[in-house]
This record gives sequence, C-alpha cells and structure tokens, in this order.
Amino acid sequence: RVFSGLVHVKNPHLDSMEEDVLYHLDLGTKTHNLPAMFGDVKFVCVGGSPNRMRAFAQFMHKELGLAGDGKDLADICAGTDRYAMYRAGPVLSISHGMGIPSISIMLHELIKLLHHAKCRDVTIIRIGTSGGLGVEAGSVVITDMAVDSSFQPRFEQVVLDDVVVRSTELDRDLVEELLTCSKEIPDLPTLIGHTMCTYDFYEGQGRLDGALCSFSSEKKLEYLKRAYDAGVRNIEMESTAFAALCRLCGLRGESPPAVSASSCAPQPCPGLGAGFARE
Repeated sequence: RVFSGLVHVKNPHLDSMEEDVLYHLDLGTKTHNLPAMFGDVKFVCVGGSPNRMRAFAQFMHKELGLAGDGKDLADICAGTDRYAMYRAGPVLSISHGMGIPSISIMLHELIKLLHHAKCRDVTIIRIGTSGGLGVEAGSVVITDMAVDSSFQPRFEQVVLDDVVVRSTELDRDLVEELLTCSKEIPDLPTLIGHTMCTYDFYEGQGRLDGALCSFSSEKKLEYLKRAYDAGVRNIEMESTAFAALCRLCGLRGESPPAVSASSCAPQPCPGLGAGFARE
C-alpha cells in the first residue's frame, strides 16, 4: 500500500489514452476540469440509494455551515441514471447501487476521478444499512475486517480466466477514530466487528423467503452461528470489493453500516437475533 497521500491507479494503459471517459458518472478528462471540480475533496461517502446520498449531502451542507439551505444541490452525474453524486464543501456523496458489481463499477470510476483531480489524503466511508448478527437493531457496526461467505478476509475477482485474490484489510486507525467519534453521539450504540459480504440477498444471506431455497431453517441457523463465532456482526453485499479497491489505490476506507431489524428471518437464531436489511 502507498501512503504518499495521492490516489493511485494501478493501470499502465491509462497513460497512453488521450481521454479517460468515466462513462457511468457522465464525466471525462477532456469534457470536464476535474482538478478544478474535485481537487479539494477530502472525504467521500458512498451508499446504495441515490435519495439517501442526496439527503446525506444536504445534512453535511447544514453541518458544515455552508451558504444556502442545501435543498437545491445539483446532481453532478445528472447526465446518467446509473449513479447520483452531490458535493457539500470537501465532502462528496455518491450512490453505488446494490451489490459488488454495481459498487465496483462506481469505485473504478471514482478512483480514477480522484486520481485525475490530483486529490490528496482522501478518506472514503461506505454508509448504509445491513443485517445484524447478535447486535441491537439500530446499532452501527464499524468494520474492522471485511470477510467473504467463508469468513475469510479476501475478495476474489475473476480476471480473464484467472481468479485473483485481494486483501480486504481496512485502515485500523480510521476504525478507532470512528469509534471515538461515536462516543460523542448520544443513543447511538456502536461496536467494532467483522462484516460479511455476500453475492446475493436471498440464498447467499441465508434467507428462507426467496424464489429459491436449497437449505433447511436448521442449516441456516447453524451457518449464522458459525458466522457469529467467527466474529461476524453484520452482513451486506459490498464490503469486500470496497475494502480491496481502497487498499490497492491508497485510500483510507471504512464501512460502518447501520443494522436494521427485519421481518425476513421468521425463526431468529437463539442468542443471535439475526436481522436482515432491505435497502
């Protein structure tokens, strides 16, 4: 990992391109002055829902005491319906959709945007909802390790016909900073734990209410118990890709999603109180 403060891209082919078009963000190096637009960005917050990220940008606009009421914040990606992007001072707020494929596309283009804009010392945080294991609904789980469905800290990406395995280690200092900040907010139960990332919302997360279900409720509960014993405290569908890309490109990254209660678990696991979030 590189600690120079710059955002790094690991693609030698970009240097020979006359123009880099960020298709899904409706931005480009020839059509936009990216350093002028984004060069002073210090924080990027990403989450699944466009409406949620607009509301977050408006909240940050108010918290930072910026001019105006923030209600008329413009969607920087208005030329596309794939993602939404808003800015409040040094904070960029971007939606990423649901699942690894969607967040991966957004992160590739976001990282290139920050690189072209010559941003330094950027911190990126994923916010949103998740399903909890053994934690109170409404809690915030600060991820110390993103793990796959086998509880391993890795992100497996098929590149051509090779399986590339990448580390999902997150910034430990940032984890502790967020935990310290949480203590200043009353009635916000916060804890540090592993976040499990799955490729699917239904079978992949052990739900019994999908169109397909190939396991018994007993098998589901046994799996969730093993996940809990392995340190997993919440489940979502983006964290391993998020952690791997941030680490490789020199970004301080963290994923502290909130836990939502759910009616999706008809037989809660004794002692776990498993909740699963609907974005």
